[in-house]
Amino acid sequence: MRNAMKLLVVGATLGAASAPAHADDQPKAEVVTSWTSGSEAAALDVIKQEFEKRGGVWKDSSIAGFGAADAAFQNRLVAGDPPAAKQAVIGLANTDFVNQGLLSPIDDTAKAGKWADVLPKSILDLISYNGQVYLSPTDAHGESWVFYSKDTFARAGVNKEPRTWDEFFAVLDKLKVAGVQPVAWGGQSWQESKVFNMILLTQVGIDGFLKIYVDKDNGDASVVGVKKTLDILGKLRTYVDEGAPGRNWNDATAMVISGKAGVQFMGDWAKGEFVAAGKQPGKDYGCMLAPQSPGMVYVADSFSFPKMTDPASRKGQALLAEVAMDPVVQVEFSLKKGSVPMRTDVDKSKLDICAQKGLELMSAGKIVPDQALILSPQQAGALNDFVDEFWSNPSEDSASGAEKFFAIFE
Repeated sequence: MRNAMKLLVVGATLGAASAPAHADDQPKAEVVTSWTSGSEAAALDVIKQEFEKRGGVWKDSSIAGFGAADAAFQNRLVAGDPPAAKQAVIGLANTDFVNQGLLSPIDDTAKAGKWADVLPKSILDLISYNGQVYLSPTDAHGESWVFYSKDTFARAGVNKEPRTWDEFFAVLDKLKVAGVQPVAWGGQSWQESKVFNMILLTQVGIDGFLKIYVDKDNGDASVVGVKKTLDILGKLRTYVDEGAPGRNWNDATAMVISGKAGVQFMGDWAKGEFVAAGKQPGKDYGCMLAPQSPGMVYVADSFSFPKMTDPASRKGQALLAEVAMDPVVQVEFSLKKGSVPMRTDVDKSKLDICAQKGLELMSAGKIVPDQALILSPQQAGALNDFVDEFWSNPSEDSASGAEKFFAIFE
């Protein structure tokens, strides 16, 4: 670290003649994210360009994979070398960092921007800890979506979206007969747990979903709902190709875009890949909720801000928080990423039909939070492990699987 500091000093000395006099006062921010796919990188660039336009100095430290980015971030916190900002999911996942004094509040920026007037109360609550705002929200995603290729559906003789699980599996059978890979499956535990959740919502409803995850209910209705969920999840195995294990979500999306596969279960960030490929919703691809779903699971992104001693980095944190919540930036970011803006006062006319469906559900309150927002990181990780183990073990029945599921909350 000392050698690195010496190099910085030497570099600064050599460049002093050409650097502007106010260079040391410029806001700066090293930003760690896992936004590395084409659509994610394009969305992040919207924020970066506006940050630089307002005089900030940006350093990108994106790392592929949410888990890998989280691990790298935590290692840097432990080492006392944190970045200025980190992409973070809102909710309980940040509680330990806040309680250990590792994050800085951005309450002044939030009050100056009147965030309480333009954010849904549920979102404001989830970015606030101990009465202060700590996170700057960027966007929200619906996670209950099934994206499908209009071309492959036509080739298989499918002319309408399936409304029930029985109809859905009939469509998958038709795709298989037509020589199309029915499901583009992302074989990573976090992706599998999102499919589990979207199926669970169809089996227990909004109230039942919240009873299980918030109240930790294990009554008869909850147990039956989890069993039915695992039965449907297990049935999907026969429609997945051998190359699925370990597959990234955007690679699965590419299978649908190219017409190699018929459908993909994924959050609406997958839509950003269709946008990047020049595909149009309603024409080239469709977006439907998981069959029989009464609403959608959602997750929301934000930036968190580790405590910094460098004045330029602290200025950078305030500027980044301000830029991320700019109404124009929020719309442009969501258009690139395939998400929904967090502010309620943005111009919604630019949003596509898929995003408008998501907004309708959010406005009507037909939403439930992703487990990462309402479970501890340990419980959320245990859920990922549970779903992955069940998916990888076709011999396990739903009854024993349900017992393991509810053991997560003991």
